[in-house]
Amino acid sequence: MTTRPVAAEAPADSRLEALGRDVRAGFAQRPRTLPPKWLYDARGSALFDEITRLDEYYPTEAERSILLDRAPEIVAVAGADTLVELGSGSSDKTTALLDAMRASEQGLHRYVGFDVSADALAGAAAALGERYPEAVIDTCLGDFDHDLDDIRHDGRQLVAFLGGTIGNYEPVPRAAFLAQVRSILEEGDHFLLGTDLVKDVDRLVAAYDDEQGVTARFNRNLLRILNRELDADFDLDRWRHRATWNRAEEWIEMHLVSTVDQTVTIGALDLAVDIAEGEHIRSEISAKFRPDGIDAELAAAGLVTVERWYDEDRDYAVTLARPD
Repeated sequence: MTTRPVAAEAPADSRLEALGRDVRAGFAQRPRTLPPKWLYDARGSALFDEITRLDEYYPTEAERSILLDRAPEIVAVAGADTLVELGSGSSDKTTALLDAMRASEQGLHRYVGFDVSADALAGAAAALGERYPEAVIDTCLGDFDHDLDDIRHDGRQLVAFLGGTIGNYEPVPRAAFLAQVRSILEEGDHFLLGTDLVKDVDRLVAAYDDEQGVTARFNRNLLRILNRELDADFDLDRWRHRATWNRAEEWIEMHLVSTVDQTVTIGALDLAVDIAEGEHIRSEISAKFRPDGIDAELAAAGLVTVERWYDEDRDYAVTLARPD
């Protein structure tokens, strides 16, 4: 086993600068928006983990069931000996793929975890190093919107982007991301994409607005992060969580809605923001897809759909594509 060291976290001041830029830009828009990546501090990640175990939130288990049932088939079609996981986190959901690679004819040569968190990468690398001692366990610290070129190519690669995270992108940046993925693939490589599918609206909304209020706490935690990191004075009790279905765009939107007229100050940005009752901050979109739409977006990025697998209820899809 070879486990490569994880690069140091980006300096705290650079992260704060990035957060400040996103807040300035997002609050200048109407409606106000913030990128969903800022939802995930330690508390936010713990709350999201709780969300994935709720009865209403089906995507995580739907995807997991596909991987557990179909991993040998996915690996056989891809013929890869290296797995690159974008947004790897703890890497627990990809062990089915790694187990299938190890049992395959080509074997498991290398795993690359790519994530913005050095702590998550270090923990996953240690666990995977013990489980797969025959493999090189590699890590790459970065933002997959900007740093995919940092991934060192070695072997025949299967690049996986799971969890439905592609749905957090609006169409233009989503196209740019897929084009960037295409640019790092060589002949013989494949791309594995997890996508939630369009379905009954009530089920979709319930998945993002559960009865126990876990998603509401997760969403309002964004304001706690702004208070801590940017010296803001958001009163969490003056905001409520709202999840809506945007029929035209076919995506779920999560909002933080002001319950009163208020002025919020963000000390680190020397900014005072007047917010009327009913105004909202959009904190996340989660696009839902149709199979022909997935194929069209992949094709536009220079990727050809090879195979697609669904869970038993056809709520979710995992698509394998190759460079055109």
